[in-house]
Amino acid sequence: MTGLEVGRSGSLRRGAPDRCALPVGASAAPPAQCLQRPAHPNIVAAVEILNTLAPVFLLIALGAGLQRAAFVPPNFLKEANRVTYWVGLPALLFSQLAASFHQSAGAGRMLGVMLGATGAVIVAAYAVAWLLRVPGAAIGTFVQGAFRGNLAFVGLPVIYALPDTPLAGGLSVRTAAIVTIAPMMVLYNVAGVVVLLLSQHTLGWRMVGPLLRQLAVTPPLLATIAGLGWALLGWPLPVAVDRTFSALGQMALPLGLLGVGGSLVTARLGAHWPRPLAAALVKAAAAPALGWLVGRALGLGAAELKLVLILLACPTAIVSYTVALELKGDEALASGTIVLSVPASLAALAVILAVA
Repeated sequence: MTGLEVGRSGSLRRGAPDRCALPVGASAAPPAQCLQRPAHPNIVAAVEILNTLAPVFLLIALGAGLQRAAFVPPNFLKEANRVTYWVGLPALLFSQLAASFHQSAGAGRMLGVMLGATGAVIVAAYAVAWLLRVPGAAIGTFVQGAFRGNLAFVGLPVIYALPDTPLAGGLSVRTAAIVTIAPMMVLYNVAGVVVLLLSQHTLGWRMVGPLLRQLAVTPPLLATIAGLGWALLGWPLPVAVDRTFSALGQMALPLGLLGVGGSLVTARLGAHWPRPLAAALVKAAAAPALGWLVGRALGLGAAELKLVLILLACPTAIVSYTVALELKGDEALASGTIVLSVPASLAALAVILAVA
Protein backbone atom coordinates (compact mmCIF):
# COMPACT_ATOMS: atom_id res chain seq x y z
CA MET A 1 0.00 0.00 0.00
CA THR A 2 1.18 3.56 -0.75
CA GLY A 3 -0.16 6.98 0.16
CA LEU A 4 -1.22 8.00 3.65
CA GLU A 5 -0.38 5.15 6.06
CA VAL A 6 -0.18 4.43 9.75
CA GLY A 7 3.09 2.70 10.71
CA ARG A 8 3.66 0.50 13.74
CA SER A 9 4.64 3.59 15.70
CA GLY A 10 1.25 5.17 15.01
CA SER A 11 2.68 8.13 12.99
CA LEU A 12 1.31 9.30 9.60
CA ARG A 13 3.75 9.06 6.69
CA ARG A 14 3.98 8.66 2.94
CA GLY A 15 6.40 6.24 1.36
CA ALA A 16 7.07 2.99 -0.43
CA PRO A 17 4.77 0.00 -0.01
CA ASP A 18 4.97 -1.45 3.49
CA ARG A 19 3.29 -4.74 4.38
CA CYS A 20 3.21 -3.69 8.03
CA ALA A 21 1.50 -0.35 7.34
CA LEU A 22 -2.27 -0.08 7.94
CA PRO A 23 -4.73 2.23 6.26
CA VAL A 24 -6.18 5.01 8.38
CA GLY A 25 -9.12 3.69 10.33
CA ALA A 26 -8.28 0.02 9.79
CA SER A 27 -9.30 -2.27 12.63
CA ALA A 28 -7.38 -5.37 11.58
CA ALA A 29 -4.22 -6.32 13.47
CA PRO A 30 -0.89 -6.22 11.58
CA PRO A 31 0.62 -9.55 10.47
CA ALA A 32 2.34 -11.55 13.23
CA GLN A 33 5.80 -11.04 11.72
CA CYS A 34 5.31 -7.29 12.00
CA LEU A 35 4.96 -7.60 15.78
CA GLN A 36 8.30 -9.39 16.18
CA ARG A 37 11.27 -7.21 17.02
CA PRO A 38 14.90 -8.38 17.16
CA ALA A 39 16.13 -8.87 20.70
CA HIS A 40 18.51 -6.29 22.08
CA PRO A 41 22.15 -7.46 21.86
CA ASN A 42 22.58 -7.07 25.63
CA ILE A 43 19.58 -9.32 26.23
CA VAL A 44 20.97 -11.95 23.85
CA ALA A 45 24.35 -11.84 25.62
CA ALA A 46 22.72 -12.14 29.05
CA VAL A 47 20.69 -15.16 27.93
CA GLU A 48 23.81 -16.84 26.55
CA ILE A 49 25.64 -16.31 29.84
CA LEU A 50 22.65 -17.67 31.77
CA ASN A 51 22.42 -20.71 29.51
CA THR A 52 26.12 -21.42 30.03
CA LEU A 53 26.35 -20.99 33.80
CA ALA A 54 22.87 -21.99 34.99
CA PRO A 55 23.18 -25.76 34.34
CA VAL A 56 26.47 -25.89 36.26
CA PHE A 57 25.38 -23.97 39.33
CA LEU A 58 21.85 -25.39 39.32
CA LEU A 59 23.35 -28.87 39.59
CA ILE A 60 25.49 -27.64 42.49
CA ALA A 61 22.37 -26.17 44.12
CA LEU A 62 20.47 -29.42 43.50
CA GLY A 63 23.21 -31.42 45.21
CA ALA A 64 23.08 -29.06 48.19
CA GLY A 65 19.29 -29.28 48.30
CA LEU A 66 19.26 -33.07 48.17
CA GLN A 67 21.79 -33.22 51.00
CA ARG A 68 20.08 -30.54 53.10
CA ALA A 69 16.64 -32.13 52.74
CA ALA A 70 18.04 -35.57 53.61
CA PHE A 71 16.55 -36.87 50.37
CA VAL A 72 19.68 -38.97 50.00
CA PRO A 73 21.62 -40.70 52.80
CA PRO A 74 24.26 -38.51 54.49
CA ASN A 75 27.17 -40.17 52.70
CA PHE A 76 25.50 -40.76 49.33
CA LEU A 77 26.82 -37.71 47.46
CA LYS A 78 30.17 -38.08 49.17
CA GLU A 79 30.45 -41.65 47.89
CA ALA A 80 29.12 -40.61 44.48
CA ASN A 81 31.80 -37.95 44.33
CA ARG A 82 34.34 -40.63 45.23
CA VAL A 83 33.14 -42.76 42.30
CA THR A 84 33.46 -39.75 40.03
CA TYR A 85 36.96 -38.95 41.27
CA TRP A 86 38.22 -42.53 41.03
CA VAL A 87 36.33 -43.73 37.94
CA GLY A 88 34.45 -41.10 35.91
CA LEU A 89 37.03 -38.32 35.75
CA PRO A 90 40.00 -40.65 35.05
CA ALA A 91 38.00 -42.26 32.22
CA LEU A 92 37.26 -38.84 30.73
CA LEU A 93 40.89 -37.69 30.96
CA PHE A 94 42.29 -40.94 29.59
CA SER A 95 39.95 -41.18 26.60
CA GLN A 96 40.34 -37.52 25.64
CA LEU A 97 44.13 -37.49 25.98
CA ALA A 98 44.58 -40.82 24.20
CA ALA A 99 42.56 -39.51 21.26
CA SER A 100 43.79 -35.92 21.02
CA PHE A 101 47.17 -35.47 22.70
CA HIS A 102 48.92 -35.60 19.31
CA GLN A 103 47.25 -32.23 18.65
CA SER A 104 48.32 -30.73 21.97
CA ALA A 105 50.93 -28.37 20.55
CA GLY A 106 48.17 -25.81 19.97
CA ALA A 107 47.49 -25.66 23.72
CA GLY A 108 51.10 -24.99 24.75
CA ARG A 109 50.63 -21.25 25.12
CA MET A 110 47.42 -21.72 27.09
CA LEU A 111 49.26 -24.01 29.48
CA GLY A 112 52.07 -21.47 29.78
CA VAL A 113 49.62 -18.76 30.77
CA MET A 114 47.98 -21.07 33.32
CA LEU A 115 51.36 -21.90 34.85
CA GLY A 116 52.47 -18.26 34.97
CA ALA A 117 49.19 -17.06 36.40
CA THR A 118 49.14 -19.81 39.04
CA GLY A 119 52.64 -18.85 40.15
CA ALA A 120 51.54 -15.21 40.43
CA VAL A 121 48.43 -16.20 42.41
CA ILE A 122 50.54 -18.19 44.88
CA VAL A 123 52.77 -15.15 45.46
CA ALA A 124 49.71 -12.91 45.86
CA ALA A 125 48.11 -15.37 48.28
CA TYR A 126 51.19 -15.38 50.50
CA ALA A 127 51.13 -11.57 50.49
CA VAL A 128 47.44 -11.46 51.47
CA ALA A 129 48.00 -14.07 54.18
CA TRP A 130 50.79 -11.90 55.62
CA LEU A 131 48.56 -8.79 55.56
CA LEU A 132 45.76 -10.67 57.34
CA ARG A 133 48.21 -12.15 59.85
CA VAL A 134 47.12 -15.69 59.13
CA PRO A 135 48.80 -18.03 61.66
CA GLY A 136 51.84 -19.81 60.30
CA ALA A 137 50.32 -23.30 60.44
CA ALA A 138 47.28 -22.10 58.46
CA ILE A 139 49.14 -20.21 55.72
CA GLY A 140 49.47 -23.31 53.55
CA THR A 141 45.72 -23.93 53.77
CA PHE A 142 45.04 -20.30 52.82
CA VAL A 143 47.39 -20.39 49.84
CA GLN A 144 46.11 -23.75 48.57
CA GLY A 145 42.51 -22.51 48.73
CA ALA A 146 43.49 -19.39 46.79
CA PHE A 147 45.09 -21.14 43.81
CA ARG A 148 43.66 -24.68 43.59
CA GLY A 149 40.61 -24.42 41.37
CA ASN A 150 37.94 -27.00 40.66
CA LEU A 151 38.97 -27.38 37.02
CA ALA A 152 37.42 -30.79 36.40
CA PHE A 153 34.01 -30.49 38.08
CA VAL A 154 33.27 -26.80 37.38
CA GLY A 155 35.68 -25.60 34.69
CA LEU A 156 35.00 -28.45 32.27
CA PRO A 157 31.17 -28.26 32.50
CA VAL A 158 31.27 -24.51 31.84
CA ILE A 159 33.58 -24.97 28.85
CA TYR A 160 31.55 -27.94 27.56
CA ALA A 161 28.51 -25.64 27.54
CA LEU A 162 30.28 -23.38 25.02
CA PRO A 163 30.27 -24.09 21.27
CA ASP A 164 33.02 -26.61 20.46
CA THR A 165 34.58 -24.44 17.77
CA PRO A 166 38.17 -24.73 16.47
CA LEU A 167 40.80 -22.44 17.97
CA ALA A 168 43.73 -20.77 16.23
CA GLY A 169 46.05 -23.75 16.83
CA GLY A 170 43.60 -26.21 15.28
CA LEU A 171 42.37 -27.70 18.55
CA SER A 172 38.69 -27.62 19.41
CA VAL A 173 37.59 -25.77 22.53
CA ARG A 174 36.96 -28.98 24.50
CA THR A 175 40.19 -30.68 23.45
CA ALA A 176 42.22 -27.59 24.34
CA ALA A 177 40.56 -27.53 27.77
CA ILE A 178 41.35 -31.19 28.46
CA VAL A 179 44.96 -30.87 27.31
CA THR A 180 45.42 -27.80 29.52
CA ILE A 181 43.62 -29.15 32.58
CA ALA A 182 45.43 -32.50 32.76
CA PRO A 183 48.94 -31.14 33.53
CA MET A 184 47.47 -28.39 35.72
CA MET A 185 45.90 -31.03 37.96
CA VAL A 186 49.35 -32.55 38.38
CA LEU A 187 50.75 -29.14 39.33
CA TYR A 188 47.89 -28.51 41.76
CA ASN A 189 48.56 -31.80 43.50
CA VAL A 190 52.28 -31.12 43.86
CA ALA A 191 51.96 -27.44 44.79
CA GLY A 192 49.11 -28.13 47.24
CA VAL A 193 51.18 -30.64 49.20
CA VAL A 194 54.27 -28.39 49.11
CA VAL A 195 52.56 -25.26 50.46
CA LEU A 196 50.84 -27.25 53.22
CA LEU A 197 54.11 -28.84 54.32
CA LEU A 198 55.97 -25.53 54.11
CA SER A 199 53.53 -23.98 56.58
CA GLN A 200 54.61 -26.67 59.04
CA HIS A 201 58.30 -25.93 58.42
CA THR A 202 58.95 -29.42 57.10
CA LEU A 203 60.84 -28.43 53.97
CA GLY A 204 63.42 -31.07 53.14
CA TRP A 205 63.64 -34.74 52.38
CA ARG A 206 60.93 -35.50 54.93
CA MET A 207 58.34 -33.95 52.64
CA VAL A 208 59.19 -36.27 49.73
CA GLY A 209 57.34 -39.21 51.29
CA PRO A 210 54.00 -37.42 51.82
CA LEU A 211 54.30 -35.84 48.38
CA LEU A 212 54.86 -39.16 46.62
CA ARG A 213 52.07 -40.83 48.61
CA GLN A 214 49.67 -38.07 47.63
CA LEU A 215 50.59 -38.32 43.96
CA ALA A 216 50.42 -42.12 43.94
CA VAL A 217 46.78 -42.09 45.07
CA THR A 218 45.62 -39.36 42.67
CA PRO A 219 43.51 -41.10 39.99
CA PRO A 220 43.38 -38.10 37.59
CA LEU A 221 47.17 -37.96 37.64
CA LEU A 222 47.48 -41.69 36.92
CA ALA A 223 44.88 -41.41 34.13
CA THR A 224 46.76 -38.46 32.66
CA ILE A 225 50.03 -40.39 32.57
CA ALA A 226 48.28 -43.43 31.06
CA GLY A 227 46.49 -41.32 28.44
CA LEU A 228 49.70 -39.56 27.43
CA GLY A 229 51.52 -42.88 27.19
CA TRP A 230 48.80 -44.40 25.03
CA ALA A 231 48.78 -41.37 22.74
CA LEU A 232 52.57 -41.45 22.34
CA LEU A 233 52.37 -45.11 21.33
CA GLY A 234 50.05 -44.06 18.52
CA TRP A 235 47.51 -46.81 19.15
CA PRO A 236 43.81 -46.10 18.60
CA LEU A 237 41.46 -47.05 21.41
CA PRO A 238 39.31 -50.10 20.66
CA VAL A 239 35.77 -48.97 19.86
CA ALA A 240 34.23 -50.83 22.80
CA VAL A 241 36.74 -49.33 25.25
CA ASP A 242 36.34 -45.85 23.78
CA ARG A 243 32.54 -45.99 24.11
CA THR A 244 32.75 -47.34 27.66
CA PHE A 245 35.16 -44.61 28.75
CA SER A 246 33.07 -41.96 26.99
CA ALA A 247 29.98 -43.08 28.90
CA LEU A 248 31.86 -42.97 32.18
CA GLY A 249 33.22 -39.54 31.29
CA GLN A 250 29.71 -38.23 30.60
CA MET A 251 28.73 -39.43 34.07
CA ALA A 252 31.63 -37.60 35.71
CA LEU A 253 30.65 -33.98 35.18
CA PRO A 254 27.01 -33.91 36.41
CA LEU A 255 27.69 -36.34 39.24
CA GLY A 256 30.73 -34.31 40.27
CA LEU A 257 28.64 -31.13 40.41
CA LEU A 258 26.05 -32.83 42.62
CA GLY A 259 28.89 -33.91 44.89
CA VAL A 260 30.22 -30.35 45.06
CA GLY A 261 26.79 -29.15 46.18
CA GLY A 262 26.49 -31.87 48.79
CA SER A 263 29.92 -31.01 50.18
CA LEU A 264 28.92 -27.37 50.63
CA VAL A 265 26.18 -28.35 53.10
CA THR A 266 28.61 -29.92 55.53
CA ALA A 267 31.35 -27.29 55.19
CA ARG A 268 31.89 -24.79 58.03
CA LEU A 269 33.04 -21.18 57.80
CA GLY A 270 34.65 -21.02 61.21
CA ALA A 271 34.93 -17.99 63.48
CA HIS A 272 37.52 -16.12 61.38
CA TRP A 273 35.37 -15.78 58.24
CA PRO A 274 37.36 -12.84 56.75
CA ARG A 275 40.24 -15.22 56.08
CA PRO A 276 38.29 -17.72 53.96
CA LEU A 277 36.55 -14.79 52.27
CA ALA A 278 39.91 -13.28 51.36
CA ALA A 279 41.16 -16.61 50.00
CA ALA A 280 37.95 -17.01 47.99
CA LEU A 281 38.33 -13.52 46.49
CA VAL A 282 41.94 -14.21 45.55
CA LYS A 283 40.75 -17.40 43.85
CA ALA A 284 37.78 -15.98 41.98
CA ALA A 285 38.85 -12.38 41.30
CA ALA A 286 42.63 -11.98 41.55
CA ALA A 287 43.44 -15.24 39.73
CA PRO A 288 41.61 -14.37 36.47
CA ALA A 289 42.88 -10.78 36.66
CA LEU A 290 46.46 -12.00 36.89
CA GLY A 291 45.73 -14.54 34.16
CA TRP A 292 44.53 -11.75 31.89
CA LEU A 293 47.77 -9.82 32.46
CA VAL A 294 49.93 -12.89 31.79
CA GLY A 295 47.87 -13.86 28.75
CA ARG A 296 48.14 -10.41 27.22
CA ALA A 297 51.87 -10.33 27.90
CA LEU A 298 52.35 -13.68 26.14
CA GLY A 299 50.13 -12.72 23.21
CA LEU A 300 47.42 -15.33 23.81
CA GLY A 301 44.48 -15.09 21.40
CA ALA A 302 41.11 -13.86 22.60
CA ALA A 303 39.33 -17.25 22.39
CA GLU A 304 42.18 -19.09 24.15
CA LEU A 305 42.43 -16.38 26.81
CA LYS A 306 38.72 -16.73 27.52
CA LEU A 307 39.17 -20.44 28.24
CA VAL A 308 42.11 -19.74 30.55
CA LEU A 309 40.17 -17.09 32.46
CA ILE A 310 37.25 -19.50 32.93
CA LEU A 311 39.61 -22.08 34.41
CA LEU A 312 41.29 -19.54 36.69
CA ALA A 313 37.93 -18.25 37.96
CA CYS A 314 36.69 -21.70 39.06
CA PRO A 315 35.84 -22.08 42.76
CA THR A 316 38.26 -23.78 45.13
CA ALA A 317 38.53 -27.53 44.58
CA ILE A 318 36.73 -29.76 47.07
CA VAL A 319 39.79 -32.01 47.26
CA SER A 320 41.76 -29.15 48.82
CA TYR A 321 39.81 -29.80 52.04
CA THR A 322 40.77 -33.48 51.99
CA VAL A 323 44.45 -32.72 51.44
CA ALA A 324 44.47 -30.01 54.13
CA LEU A 325 42.88 -32.41 56.59
CA GLU A 326 45.36 -35.16 55.79
CA LEU A 327 48.37 -32.87 56.13
CA LYS A 328 47.17 -31.20 59.35
CA GLY A 329 46.05 -27.92 57.81
CA ASP A 330 43.30 -25.58 59.04
CA GLU A 331 40.03 -27.48 58.58
CA ALA A 332 37.67 -24.51 59.09
CA LEU A 333 39.68 -22.27 56.78
CA ALA A 334 39.75 -24.94 54.06
CA SER A 335 36.00 -25.62 54.16
CA GLY A 336 35.09 -21.94 54.49
CA THR A 337 37.14 -21.02 51.44
CA ILE A 338 35.34 -23.67 49.38
CA VAL A 339 31.90 -22.39 50.41
CA LEU A 340 32.62 -18.69 49.81
CA SER A 341 34.44 -19.29 46.54
CA VAL A 342 31.28 -20.66 44.89
CA PRO A 343 29.24 -17.39 44.78
CA ALA A 344 32.43 -15.42 44.08
CA SER A 345 33.20 -17.72 41.17
CA LEU A 346 29.67 -17.42 39.80
CA ALA A 347 30.03 -13.63 39.65
CA ALA A 348 33.51 -13.82 38.12
CA LEU A 349 32.48 -16.35 35.46
CA ALA A 350 29.48 -14.21 34.48
CA VAL A 351 31.78 -11.21 33.98
CA ILE A 352 34.31 -13.27 31.97
CA LEU A 353 31.63 -14.69 29.67
CA ALA A 354 30.21 -11.19 29.19
CA VAL A 355 33.39 -9.31 28.33
CA ALA A 356 36.06 -11.83 27.27
